[in-house]
Amino acid sequence: QVQLVESGGGLVQAGGSLRLSCAASGRTFSARGMGWFRQAPGKGREFVAAINWSGAIAYYADSVKGRFTISRDDTRNTLYLQMNSLKAEDTAVYSCAVAKTGWETSALYEYDYWGQGTQVTVSS
Repeated sequence: QVQLVESGGGLVQAGGSLRLSCAASGRTFSARGMGWFRQAPGKGREFVAAINWSGAIAYYADSVKGRFTISRDDTRNTLYLQMNSLKAEDTAVYSCAVAKTGWETSALYEYDYWGQGTQVTVSS
């Protein structure tokens, strides 16, 4: 049974840092791209970052580029999102996802497995 579980969310002050983890179980995703998405109150789901199957290529939304870093550790079947210089507008529920292919895609329809999400709140 496939399961993705995010952790590491919480309350942080603007300018602070947080690291999110996404632990996968039930299946290995070493051949798949993976990504992070977020949804703020009153807004649709937004692409944040993605990484290809090998971890060699990362793609970021303009809103987080230079501040966030996505990485993966396939020996632990875990995806990470290091978030630095956090802003109030980063407040959202962050979800990890597994792509249907090995690419670092930003398209929601290219993902077929999703975690439940973890809340990140940035105070201003």
